[in-house]
Amino acid sequence: MTQIIKGGNLQLSGEPMRVAVVRRSDGPGAPEVDAAALLVGADGKVRDREDLVFYNQSAHAGSGVRLTGNVRGEGEVVADWLEIDPGRVEPAVERIVVAASCDDATFGEVEDLYLRAVSATTGEQLALYAVEDATTETAILLGEFYRRAGGWKFRAVGQGYDSGLPGLAEDFGFAVPEETVPEGTVEAPMETVPEGTAGPPEETAVVPPEGVAVVPVQAPAPVQAPAPVQAPAPVQAPVPAPVPLAGGVVGKVRGAAPLSAPALGVPPARCNDLPGEMGPEFEPVEFSGRGKEDVDPGLTLPKGFVVVDVLRKGDGYIEVVTLTVRGRRWREVLGSGLPDLHGVGVFHHDGRSPLRLRVDAPGMAAWTIRLRPVSTLRVFDGPVEGCGPDVLAHTGDETDVRFRFKGDEDKEGYFGVNVHRRGGHAQHTYSRRDRGRGSGSIPRGPRLLVIEADGAWSAEPGGSRITSFWTRRR
Repeated sequence: MTQIIKGGNLQLSGEPMRVAVVRRSDGPGAPEVDAAALLVGADGKVRDREDLVFYNQSAHAGSGVRLTGNVRGEGEVVADWLEIDPGRVEPAVERIVVAASCDDATFGEVEDLYLRAVSATTGEQLALYAVEDATTETAILLGEFYRRAGGWKFRAVGQGYDSGLPGLAEDFGFAVPEETVPEGTVEAPMETVPEGTAGPPEETAVVPPEGVAVVPVQAPAPVQAPAPVQAPAPVQAPVPAPVPLAGGVVGKVRGAAPLSAPALGVPPARCNDLPGEMGPEFEPVEFSGRGKEDVDPGLTLPKGFVVVDVLRKGDGYIEVVTLTVRGRRWREVLGSGLPDLHGVGVFHHDGRSPLRLRVDAPGMAAWTIRLRPVSTLRVFDGPVEGCGPDVLAHTGDETDVRFRFKGDEDKEGYFGVNVHRRGGHAQHTYSRRDRGRGSGSIPRGPRLLVIEADGAWSAEPGGSRITSFWTRRR
């Protein structure tokens, strides 16, 4: 039997292999996964940077290990293929570790991830391991091919890392100095497979693990001559027509806004480039009340994010939460104790359940909430500032951000930033207690920057923190 569970191992014949790291991609904005291989010695370490085969260094000349490319098939199935020829591996290499990284998301968001090894000559399946327990990892050690009694075996490992491929590689003794990529640097294309590399059988297909519905994906065709690998052109989601909104345009206030602030400060039309998959377009709706009330907006919306503006006059805490079909509280949209609050929150709607909210402002405090599309969020493409909870749209490249938190009237309080991607998945970026400065990193967009703040704050994009060695050359 060639399909094994985590911790299991299989005897191999030592013949040349094709190894696929397979997953399902459900279109633009889905997590991007990259395969890698580390050549490890008897001491459990790599010897130098040449012992890492990944997207910027696609071949190990001395040991017959190559990253041959990325293939997409029907049903949104994607496979990265490695070539491993055990007969050519240097004697000093005891193990070949196969890993995958997912820098802009976590493996808990990756669907149907598995590793499959097939014979490079016959296409016969040699080993199959499906990952079933991934959560917050951004890199996974999938399995390893290792020497045993003069032959080779495969072990399913499934060990996760929250520190990405650099953190995984560091565990094997590999690290590079932090070299910031100079502004304006032009990245070279990914290294190509040298001419004469033996190609896989034409009909080698990725076979899914039992119970995983995955359609076949062909292995890469033989490479005839070196040529740069061209990245596919980005798919541009159609931009919905602007939605006319009622009310005037009001800039973001530096302090708390009075309840009489006109129209909750919503612009009259789309003002960012977030794709349609991030959230539906709809006419904004507004509700006012006092104290604790349940709100039924009467909206039937498809899956995606919905923005909620909250105005509350006076002092005291206010909380807005979504409700389950049974009317029980589900997820917090916004919570704040700022006086005369003018804040912004967001929630992810599953497109199936009734859309209902609960507003709770003790002491019968007056409040107004408004639901609007994410297309109306202001863009984070330069220095911004605000006071209290807010949500920004990020559609640019990965970047570092410098944050400053001024705190509440006592120069205290909490400040935190979480980055949300399509599907409602969140990633913590930065937080602090009390006033001060700091920095964090935001992945490549589209993303929503959800800010929790007990006072005034500012955010300014900075240079990328990624080192030149790890920066992906597409």
